[in-house]
Amino acid sequence: QVFPVTSSGTPLSEFPFTRTGLLGFIGPAGLIFVAGKMDGLMLVGGRQHNADDIVATALAVEPMKFVYRGRIAVFSITVLHDERIVVVAEQRPDSTEEDSFQWMSRVLQAIDGIHQVGVYCLALVPSNTLPKTPLGGIHLSETKQLFLEGALHPCNVLMCPHTCVTNLPKPRQKQPEIGPASVMVGNLVSGKRIAQASGRDLVQIEDNDQARKFLFLSEVLQWRAQTTPDHVLYTLLNCRGTIASSLTCVQLHKRAEKIAGMLAERGHLQDGDHVALVYPPGIDLIVAFYGCLYAGCVPITVRPPHPQNISTTLPTVKMIVEVSRSVCVMTTQLVSKLLRSKEASAAVEIRSWPPIMDTDDLPKKKPPLLHKPSNPDILAYLDFSVSTTGMLAGVKMSHTATSAFCRSIKLQCELYPSREVAICLDPYCGLGFVLWCLCSVYSGHQSILIPPSELELNPSLWLSAVSQFKVRDTFCSYSVMELCTKGLGLQTDSLKARGLDLSRVRTCVVVAEERPRTALTQSFSKLFKDLGLHPRAVSTSFGCRVNLAICLQGTSGPDPTTVFVDMRALRHDRVRLVERGSPHSLPLMESGKILPGVRIIIANPETKGPMGESHLGEIWVQSGHNSSGYFTVYGDETLQSDHFNSRLSFGDTQTLWARTGYLGFLRRTELTDASGERHDALYVVGALEEAMELRGMRYHPIDIETSVIRTHKSITECAVFTWTNLLVVVVELDGSEHEALDLVPLVTNVVLEEHYLIVGVVVVVDIGVIPINSRGEKQRMHLRDGFLADQLDPIYVAYNM
Repeated sequence: QVFPVTSSGTPLSEFPFTRTGLLGFIGPAGLIFVAGKMDGLMLVGGRQHNADDIVATALAVEPMKFVYRGRIAVFSITVLHDERIVVVAEQRPDSTEEDSFQWMSRVLQAIDGIHQVGVYCLALVPSNTLPKTPLGGIHLSETKQLFLEGALHPCNVLMCPHTCVTNLPKPRQKQPEIGPASVMVGNLVSGKRIAQASGRDLVQIEDNDQARKFLFLSEVLQWRAQTTPDHVLYTLLNCRGTIASSLTCVQLHKRAEKIAGMLAERGHLQDGDHVALVYPPGIDLIVAFYGCLYAGCVPITVRPPHPQNISTTLPTVKMIVEVSRSVCVMTTQLVSKLLRSKEASAAVEIRSWPPIMDTDDLPKKKPPLLHKPSNPDILAYLDFSVSTTGMLAGVKMSHTATSAFCRSIKLQCELYPSREVAICLDPYCGLGFVLWCLCSVYSGHQSILIPPSELELNPSLWLSAVSQFKVRDTFCSYSVMELCTKGLGLQTDSLKARGLDLSRVRTCVVVAEERPRTALTQSFSKLFKDLGLHPRAVSTSFGCRVNLAICLQGTSGPDPTTVFVDMRALRHDRVRLVERGSPHSLPLMESGKILPGVRIIIANPETKGPMGESHLGEIWVQSGHNSSGYFTVYGDETLQSDHFNSRLSFGDTQTLWARTGYLGFLRRTELTDASGERHDALYVVGALEEAMELRGMRYHPIDIETSVIRTHKSITECAVFTWTNLLVVVVELDGSEHEALDLVPLVTNVVLEEHYLIVGVVVVVDIGVIPINSRGEKQRMHLRDGFLADQLDPIYVAYNM
């Protein structure tokens, strides 16, 4: 009951009225005209529209009988601060897809022409599937609920966000930078401390590091073989968790000698020749590496082709062998047979390979003399890696850099002969290779090697080994961590019953070349907390092509900190710290501690000027273990000098820096580091080459992907890239195919709401279509190539008009 009032607030009558919920007006001669219902009123772009009017327009479109028995629902949903019109209709059982799309496009034109309003989403469902009211009509609120939950299961969807979303924020216009003279005073940039930080000074650290007196790793190995011949350096585990093989100092030395003899005798190799080592993760790889050093050759470690997937993995092997100018390939008998097999020759012509030597049966005699390099600055090995954008980049590591690298890690992780370290990652490039092959020889500790491929058969292998060998420090990759989180999620109780204990783990480091995946590391910590894993033990490292390890959480020093930044400010290349849980907040975890001997500065990637503290810029690095340059066939000198020998445009213009190509910022914390100074934390935001420039703003794919994965339980993985100027979102569907179309409006909504972007294309694919490399990084460019070449075999592709 209501009592209507006049504009001045006085009651119209003393009698109560009842609200009908109908809209209308009183015409001439007291006739009442009903125009629609209150709950069908939609306020779009400041104008009111009536759902019944839109239903009438849609039903009047030819062919009239297209909508099954006139069953059609029109409602509005709120997306990006305004209401958007959604039309859902049941299509006739006999209509084809072509009929549907023709009808849909006619409806859009009719509604636009008559009502001057755009339809955000038009969905067709099979006949008799919309929820009914007791009287047989369409249950509107339930239909809307199903649509928003992604449970409507339409058979056709047409979205038109480009035409109806007109309230996007204006594209960003970049402002010119202020000139250097006005901002630089001493160590201040526009009133802020310059963002620079460094690890401990290598020169000043006094320790009894015996390996320091040798210039070359090959000499360190010979010295260990003489002084501690029976000390075990390496232990390799198989999928059952038992020791498959082990290697003492003297065994490694003797086997490496035989490899050197074989290279000299069979290969007739000269000093400085390049040799590709194509081995599965294991001990043979390590032996072959030191054999090359003993022979004076330059080794390149290459992942062998996958036997079940030769056609796609073999060309990469061939490309690395070619680009690295390898004069021969060393491998096991098994891989050698694989390279010469029929399937392989279909992908790569057998005669195009350099000589292939298998090292399973080594010659008895050792070489007359072990090679000693003339100069520590010459090449020790080449490190090849495929970036997430699909670029193959090889970098040169000199003997000086290799020794400095090993020493830096030894100091940061306090490694010495009585220690044991468990390593579960791929040993082909970056820090993963250094930990697998080099560190044990330099520091003398025992490395327990766990090939990540074995975890597919036995997901608990790595953690069981860590528990069984009472390991205090362990290294893994994101893919290993994900395997454990997904594969062991429900088994923690049974693992506990089997006596698995992780309470001794002091550091568990994820070796990465990206922004730390906070959600994954946190869920891993929570999951295995019951098995004694300390929540602060888990951290990440950070490296890139110009410097394979810049940060690594060591044994001493403060725990890694997490800050929350405003995602909207980040798009404008600004850092704004916010409280946890505030809207648009993004957690960023510090990427471990800066390694000894490493200096970092944050610079503007365009002007090359130094940035102030807590300002976003490119991370530049200077260190004794920087790579000495790219190894390319083409020898593009400009790129070389820009990436490896850059100078600041003002301030300290003398120092040479290497540009990492990653955006990040430094922030001085309240914590104190090992030297008693206040601790500077480095936060990595993302790679410049991966970032997408849209509407004048810089977007990192991972942020959009995180939003999309959260929208529906059936989305297991997501990857985004740009095509011309459209944003393409690829989602992997874990569910039945009739759920595929539910995802299209949900994905479009969330990207609009959280990122102010209109999705151009939504591609729904099967699980496992998005390619992921061994470090667990998405290969978005390979996916883009597959999309453009029409090779994805998608379940559904929606082009948002």
